[in-house]
Amino acid sequence: MPDRTGKFSVKQSTRKTATSAAAVLRQIRIVATDVDGVLTDAGMYYSESGDELKKFNTRDGMGIKLLQKEGLVTAIVTQERTKLVARRAEKLTISELHQGVMDKLSVIRDMAERHGVSLDQVAYIGDDVNDLEALKAVGFSAAPADSLPHVIRSVDYVCCKKGGEGAVRELVEMILDARRKGSTAKR
Repeated sequence: MPDRTGKFSVKQSTRKTATSAAAVLRQIRIVATDVDGVLTDAGMYYSESGDELKKFNTRDGMGIKLLQKEGLVTAIVTQERTKLVARRAEKLTISELHQGVMDKLSVIRDMAERHGVSLDQVAYIGDDVNDLEALKAVGFSAAPADSLPHVIRSVDYVCCKKGGEGAVRELVEMILDARRKGSTAKR
């Protein structure tokens, strides 16, 4: 989250300094996210008739669209398999939708290879133990503020926002800010 000056800072509990984080963020070409606990608040709501409901944050959705507008590949990589997530991915035109994934790192590695980028050019945001391997392998990792403690200790950036409350948008703004500053520095 930006401070009073509008600048982003990487928290002290993270693996990268603010300077090195900005350099890494400028190189990102794929941004992947988990769903439950990241794009949603980790709650699973059921109606009386058994319908499952999830709440998605529209600001996260706009952030995903902004990344796509900048030419970045956006992806969902989740262990769950639901029509709701497929519908959300379709609405946001996320072409890289991977549901029912038990080995997230393998999927992210394959995706990077298909798009001709290294894992160093991938950002991933996750919140739970099934995200750890992928979080440790990518170029930039983030976690919502309400992630599990051992996930928080493993990532490059801990968002100020909770899952389902704008954590993805926070990461998006960091990436876009780093890209803007990188392009003005080249002029």
